[in-house]
Amino acid sequence: MLSVSRIHHDGSALYVDNVNPQLGETVTVYLRVPQDLAPEVVLLRSVRDGEPVSVSAKKVTRATIAGRDHWYAADLLLHNPRTNYRWLVSGGNVGYGWVNQMGWNDHDINDSSDFALTVFDPIAQWARSTVFYQIFPDRFAKSDHTYDVPEWAVPRTWDQWPEGRGPNTSFEYFGGDFWGVIEHLDDIVALGVNALYFTPFFPAGSLHRYDASNFDCVDPLLGGDEALIALVEAAHARGLKVIGDITLNHSGDKHEWFVSAQAGDEKTRDFYIFDDSLEHGYESWIGVKSLPKFNYASENFREAMITGENSVLRKWLKAPFNLDGWRVDVANMSGRLGALDMTHEVARLARQAVLAEGADKILIGEHNHDAGGDLDGDGWQGNMNYTSFRNPVCNWLVAPQHVNVSVADWSKVPFGIMPSLPAERMLEVARSFSSRMPWQSFSSSWNLLSSHDSPRIRSVVDTAERQIAAATLAFTMPGSVMLFAGDEIGARGMWGEDSRSPYPWTDHGSWDAEVLATYKQLIALRTNSSALADGGLRIVHVSDDVLAYLREDDSERYLVVCARSSAANMTLDAQWLEIKDVTGIFGFSASLAENSLEIEIPEAGSGIWRVS
Repeated sequence: MLSVSRIHHDGSALYVDNVNPQLGETVTVYLRVPQDLAPEVVLLRSVRDGEPVSVSAKKVTRATIAGRDHWYAADLLLHNPRTNYRWLVSGGNVGYGWVNQMGWNDHDINDSSDFALTVFDPIAQWARSTVFYQIFPDRFAKSDHTYDVPEWAVPRTWDQWPEGRGPNTSFEYFGGDFWGVIEHLDDIVALGVNALYFTPFFPAGSLHRYDASNFDCVDPLLGGDEALIALVEAAHARGLKVIGDITLNHSGDKHEWFVSAQAGDEKTRDFYIFDDSLEHGYESWIGVKSLPKFNYASENFREAMITGENSVLRKWLKAPFNLDGWRVDVANMSGRLGALDMTHEVARLARQAVLAEGADKILIGEHNHDAGGDLDGDGWQGNMNYTSFRNPVCNWLVAPQHVNVSVADWSKVPFGIMPSLPAERMLEVARSFSSRMPWQSFSSSWNLLSSHDSPRIRSVVDTAERQIAAATLAFTMPGSVMLFAGDEIGARGMWGEDSRSPYPWTDHGSWDAEVLATYKQLIALRTNSSALADGGLRIVHVSDDVLAYLREDDSERYLVVCARSSAANMTLDAQWLEIKDVTGIFGFSASLAENSLEIEIPEAGSGIWRVS
């Protein structure tokens, strides 16, 4: 890597002496510069009340950090709730350039990718070291309870595969329920995850349940309120948090609010947007008749859904349900319609409502494309990282037979096309999206490889080795981890419904034992590491097929190497990286001799070492 590309700053505590400042406080920020560059000028440029302000940085000695790099420090005043800043480095062997969240730039740049500090309360600390285990309730586990199955449901046996395409999509009923989840909580604990995230559990007219018919109770098909209360109690007793899924953008057309609104009820009429000129006579989510869109211009609706003491959002966070937070479906569309754009206000109100029920509750938004503009730090605490993590990782590791094949079922992939990218471009894509967020929001977001409405990572990459490389990235990059139930055993699925196959509890022969063992190792590492929860990220090697980086804080450091194919042995400069000892966690082999660290890469996969 070029020396200028080794200049580094990020939003972690290694580089920011107070990562959760208050308005009006001054924070010391640090820049790491290779000593051979010997710059003549290092400036910190920030923006105060819309006007650029620059201060000189001074070379400092950091007693707790040994090494050959030079450190520069500057004071940053948090004059505004969000303060953008970047570094100017010039002269010596540098030339001229700026350091922002995209890295080194040898020319003048705009402010869109500046570092950013915010004064808003951070996400609860437990969430930063958590692996969230996503469960689609109908397909995870079935108990011996019996239920009255509605007429719209199409019953299936547990050993069948979802039909997926056609009129039965969303209506295939396999019978999983919350009692079944309770029966498998010990299996979940053995896996090592520490939080459960359930897709919607409200009564609805489909099995995905994003078309809720009310927000007052748990769907009887899942066991009703009694089952959820018992599940949360049993999960909490085992140290597991439980997160729900809510639609703040729309309800189902059978929802009691919508039915009464259509009938002209003054109490609910303005909860929705009726317009006879529209195809269905009302606004709906991307024109889908069964999903009428909420009207956030209505104060009465906002109170019922979010702001009221007994609002939907707050009710389920209280006793007796005691959920630990929400994931918000299509958060990017909630409060947006034509000239009306209240999304940021919706996010702020939702955050206030959630935190009113406890500072340890969390709020994560779903945004499938460019989330940076919606993550200022005072609304959604984080995002599902499709564009800044999942998509670029899939583009790097995608199986050759899938490259550039346009398949409409590649849901959550732009235009249904999966290109192949070298690691350099993967990083560039990931940074282009994450650089628009404050570090606090980016590092609180969820890294995911699959979800209930996307292809399974195993089907995207095809091999166990590439899946392990992908999983290593998910578990060791900044951000929490969201693991879709079944990925850990190598489950396959080429699109959303295809990925929602029942969990094969009695068919252990279908499980990929190597992948499962690796996931358990990664989960244990991720949930017990301060560096992986809160540490900085330094890229130390990148080529077409190999990526290497350090995750580090002031107490521990990990070296991670991921590869999409076999490669010649990689040599890293141990002196530059300040590595004197390496301890392998798993994967590739490494040997340290003099000032060189040699890493063997015989195939696709990964290696992780604790280094000191």
